[in-house]
Amino acid sequence: MGRAVPDQGGRGPCAKKEQQATKARMDQRTRERLPVLPVLQRIAAERRKSMAALLEGARNAPPGQAFECGDDVFRRPAPGTDKQHAMVWAEHAATGLRRNLTREERDSFWAWAAIEVLSRTGIRVEELLELTHQAITSYRLPSTGELVPLLQIVPSKTDSERLLLVDPELADVLSTIICRIRMPDGTVPLVPAYDSYELTWTPPMGLLFQRTVAGQNRAFTAAGIREVIKQTLEATGLTDATGDPLHFTPHDFRRIFVTDAIINGLPPHIAQVICGHKKIDTTMGYKATYPTEAIEAHRAFIARRRAARPSEEYRTPTDEEWDAFLAQFEKRKVSVGTCARAFNTPCIHEHACVRCSLLRPDPAQRHRLIEIRDNLEARIIEAKREGWLGEVEGLRVSLAGAKDKITQIDQTLAHQAEAVELGMPQFADLAGRSITTARTQT
Repeated sequence: MGRAVPDQGGRGPCAKKEQQATKARMDQRTRERLPVLPVLQRIAAERRKSMAALLEGARNAPPGQAFECGDDVFRRPAPGTDKQHAMVWAEHAATGLRRNLTREERDSFWAWAAIEVLSRTGIRVEELLELTHQAITSYRLPSTGELVPLLQIVPSKTDSERLLLVDPELADVLSTIICRIRMPDGTVPLVPAYDSYELTWTPPMGLLFQRTVAGQNRAFTAAGIREVIKQTLEATGLTDATGDPLHFTPHDFRRIFVTDAIINGLPPHIAQVICGHKKIDTTMGYKATYPTEAIEAHRAFIARRRAARPSEEYRTPTDEEWDAFLAQFEKRKVSVGTCARAFNTPCIHEHACVRCSLLRPDPAQRHRLIEIRDNLEARIIEAKREGWLGEVEGLRVSLAGAKDKITQIDQTLAHQAEAVELGMPQFADLAGRSITTARTQT
């Protein structure tokens, strides 16, 4: 048998098969992790809150005394027995296990922060580590004057800067991180970081992902991010198809972000810009492909999608197309909140907003939803009295939706009650002098 002749790109059949096998493994990895991502996010949030409560309880307990947290009983060490005076330790009363609560609370917080930011933005881990306080900016829509929050991603792998839209959930995460790292005087500590690609140290910056180690503020590393995520995964007990513990890498969140975005209707060439890819093939390579059975079951859906999305969309978008993508936010405002349906998709509920799960209710419109709820209850009573049974069923669906939106508003208000006003960001230079930096508007 003769030797295989390489193709024009200099890659023979073996290289192509290896590439296809790698793509198949990555797709399978994404398919395993995409369904369990909400579980990971929920447990990370619960773990952060429980560890914060445990640490607060330990700080309030006198040394040598027992204290309760949930269903467990802990005991503060007697005076003079702490291994490190800067750390808060506690012993589990039942098992006698000695725990460093300061470190556990710190790691649980940063695991939650990393998981939320990576999963909601799809950025690379090196871009995550380079986020600063000044990366949070805004854009004012010229037609309505509405301010749209943006996250500035500095050049990294592709040496190209880009801006990402910030949804309310991501805004809450970034606000919580800033409240965490700010010093008592309101400034953000400036810390240097080591660039593993350039092999140089960066100037001191107000990095978002920094932590206190041995009394000093230090920037996170990629290994540190992977370690705190690993600790949270161990707490979840999630397993893969073989029953082994499930592992997440920071890049898994990027693949999941691309797959979920395109599946839910985001045009691939828009996803390419958001992810900072130079070629659309790279973006489509991140999207996981599903088995033939699933494709066959959705043949009719794919046919409609092909008709609505021609192949010419698989290219770099023009300035007009990008402006049209941004313009969708001008039409998302409704009377009781904001519509969050995907770009260029119709309203499946025919603008019956209280029934729609994509409506983000505005807390300021709670009184309007109360009026809608009371009106629906009165109409249900009238329909039952008049025997309009078909009308009753539809009104009950709308009533359930209105009550759900009121519950969402109440939860949002309870969460906002814990927030802290950030004010104008201030930084301290190496000499300890305060530097006030105003946010820029794009």
